[in-house]
Amino acid sequence: MDYYKIKFNATAHKKYLLRILRGLPPSLSCMDTHRVILTYFAVSGLDLLNELDSFPNKQATIDWLYSLQVFDDSDLVSGFQGSSTLNTELNKGQNALYKWGHIATTYSALATLVILKDDLERVHRTSIIKSLRSLQLPNGCFMGAKDGTEHDMRFVFCAACICYILDDFSGMDVDKTVDFILKSISYDFGIAQGPQLESHSGSTFCAVATLALTKQLHRLSHSQLEGLKRWLLNRFENGFTGRPNKPSDTCYSFWTGGALKILNAYQFIEEKDNDQFILVTQDRNGGFSKWVNTAPDAMHTYLGLAGLSFMNETGISSVFPDLNMSTRAHEHLLSLHKKWRGC
Repeated sequence: MDYYKIKFNATAHKKYLLRILRGLPPSLSCMDTHRVILTYFAVSGLDLLNELDSFPNKQATIDWLYSLQVFDDSDLVSGFQGSSTLNTELNKGQNALYKWGHIATTYSALATLVILKDDLERVHRTSIIKSLRSLQLPNGCFMGAKDGTEHDMRFVFCAACICYILDDFSGMDVDKTVDFILKSISYDFGIAQGPQLESHSGSTFCAVATLALTKQLHRLSHSQLEGLKRWLLNRFENGFTGRPNKPSDTCYSFWTGGALKILNAYQFIEEKDNDQFILVTQDRNGGFSKWVNTAPDAMHTYLGLAGLSFMNETGISSVFPDLNMSTRAHEHLLSLHKKWRGC
């Protein structure tokens, strides 16, 4: 019987994402320095909804993203900043205190430019790759920025994406990266943020996607691969979870589901109506939240849409999980790569 099923409200989600792009609501003001990442989630969500033409400020957004680009070969800080808020009167000039790129915002900016079908001609590719190379640690992991940041599997994934988007893997020592990933596989075959840490679906996705982007999935042994698939499949209950004995969360429909997609194991989820957990977190005014009866946000909205795409929800475009963008955007990127290679 279908009468009880929650219906997908595409129109409300479009309106919610457009509101995010017009200006941050007060509840998200603390995220201002990460505005590039919020823009990436909102633009990606509109892309999956096939509503990019509803976004009237595409060229202005592209120009704004380029205004945040930092390029300085001498100081190894090249990349994209998170927000124009960092460019105050005290921080003008290339060598100002906060005039640094960050690995997460660089990935988000580049991905957004690709989704908006920019030609990336204004990207300082050589400088970004040179700075990226300086962020890799001896153990193969990556720091987020030149100084004062964490280093874990999230930034490994961002580094792999940046190299893939710019079609230049000289920005990382791939063998060291793979070694770091293999050492981060836990006793239960899930993958952690680093060696000797707890398995987590988010870090597992980042590791699996990195192996896929670098064409190194074959480095997993048969037992590691099968154990990893089993661990990921066991993360599905009424929805997807990130760790054992934790509640389902909308975002893991992508992190867990995306890893299963890359490993060609998503089809082994046999539960019926597995879209209903995501839809129950749908706000009537648009957006998806982490759990039911909590406030929606841009990240959970986009990742919820991506999860529904895996479930073949009508009206949502397909996702290329390796880069966390639509298949359509990935095809545009491949056309740029052909142009750069003179094909």
